[in-house]
Amino acid sequence: MLSLQHISKYYQAGGTKNYVLNNISLNVDEGEFISIMGPSGSGKSTLLNVIGMLDQPSEGYHYFAGEAVHQLKEKQRAALYKKYIGFVFQAYHLIDELTVYENIETPLIYQDVNSSERKAMVADILDRFQIVGKKDLFPSQLSGGQQQLVGIARALITSPKLILADEPTGNLNSKQGDEIMQLFRKLNKEEGVTILQVTHSEKNAEYGSRIIDLLDGRIDATREI
Repeated sequence: MLSLQHISKYYQAGGTKNYVLNNISLNVDEGEFISIMGPSGSGKSTLLNVIGMLDQPSEGYHYFAGEAVHQLKEKQRAALYKKYIGFVFQAYHLIDELTVYENIETPLIYQDVNSSERKAMVADILDRFQIVGKKDLFPSQLSGGQQQLVGIARALITSPKLILADEPTGNLNSKQGDEIMQLFRKLNKEEGVTILQVTHSEKNAEYGSRIIDLLDGRIDATREI
């Protein structure tokens, strides 16, 4: 599904290259659940953003779903992202001025899904996440756990093949965090969704089948679970 070959990301400061990612090579098969770990500043979120096409590498080759991403124009990358990828952020990234219903509906509008189909799809996912009663509330009226559920519902509304989750339980209490991780496991096992998560939690990392340890922008170790 995904192949990174000799990916580097650096920022030029004078004549010096400051590497955030340094010569990363990684293959991800469809249906895998991979956890990415490492200390702050090791490049975890940057790696996820490169995989998700939110950021471009300075060097290297990026293949996704049979496409050479490094050769695509921005519009083509955006189309690929919208078709295949759902992103879940630690900070939720919900739109404050929109209701729960409208936040979840937004990706479908970007995909030009017609109104009646959108209505059915949003109703289905509200029911699935048991948040029908929250549909007319705004993000500020929800708890952190509820906001993250809405964020995940929004990421899943387009039936992505790949979920990228950046510290998805970072702002949640342990019970809410466990519920989110159980949900990811279910999506992975029952629906075959490929998941890459960045986490500081060894417990959460072990929901995956493989852990990749980053250190100073390099892959330091790979552990099978």
